[in-house]
Amino acid sequence: MEDQQFMEKIKFLTDSASDIPQQEAEEKGITVLSIPIAVEGKGYYERVDFTNEEFYNILARCQSIPVTSHIPHLQFVEEYKKAVEEGYTHLICVTINSKGSSMFQAATAAIGMFAEEYPELAGKLEVHVVDSLCYTYSYGLAVSMAADLAREGKGCAEVLEFLDEYFARVESYFSVFSLDFAKKSGRISCAAAFVGDVLGLRPIFSIIDGEMKIVEKVRGDKNVVPHMLRLVEGRRAPGTPFFSIRAARDEVGEEMQRQTERLFGEKPGPMAYAGASITINAGPSLVGVMILGEDRRKNGVRREE
Repeated sequence: MEDQQFMEKIKFLTDSASDIPQQEAEEKGITVLSIPIAVEGKGYYERVDFTNEEFYNILARCQSIPVTSHIPHLQFVEEYKKAVEEGYTHLICVTINSKGSSMFQAATAAIGMFAEEYPELAGKLEVHVVDSLCYTYSYGLAVSMAADLAREGKGCAEVLEFLDEYFARVESYFSVFSLDFAKKSGRISCAAAFVGDVLGLRPIFSIIDGEMKIVEKVRGDKNVVPHMLRLVEGRRAPGTPFFSIRAARDEVGEEMQRQTERLFGEKPGPMAYAGASITINAGPSLVGVMILGEDRRKNGVRREE
């Protein structure tokens, strides 16, 4: 088994919705495929035509909500082919939540297309597509940590087990300070958004096992961060990574970073800048936190694949 793992060379692939910083991806050899985005009829590629911070300004100016597309099947096929040519024996592709995107299906379908198009190469590469069931750096961190494990000599089976456990524990919470985008995207009804704006209510969403739910409503912007941290205070497993998520509002992101460190008595990971996949639906006035909680597999809850 050790000899087999020693011979393995693992390639990591993900999409730009993972919000892995470019320098981090380059240092760890992670290939990040750019998601196509249409903004008022004009086509762009995330991470190529703008940074996350620049996209917040685009959102603030545009009249209609931008639209994302999944990465084409053929692009995944070409990445699988390139991996073989570069000497990789295994490829692990981690995608954005399949309940909000067809990226997982595209990457999975590309395995069969790769075998048909390049039968002489397909037998040389073992491809695994993992549905993260979450958004932004909540799965970007998982890919980064998985790449570290591979560099330490862990085999593909061990890396996949790590990812399965991570995604069975990850919990993300976020809120917005304006309901305009949530209303336009259909996340909140027009009536609820109107009432929320009048009363100054701010919804706190959770994303667990791919499901987005409103778990609490808070009155007043200043209460968002304290209430969100009360939600996660007893849920984080000690010693596990955690970090704050932000978009355009610098001061709120920095406050979340300070408060999470105070709450857990440990230094959080680097602050994540939420990209287009989540800000299109929530808007650029977003703040959140990611934790790892109890392993939900122990409770008989099976993640959907």
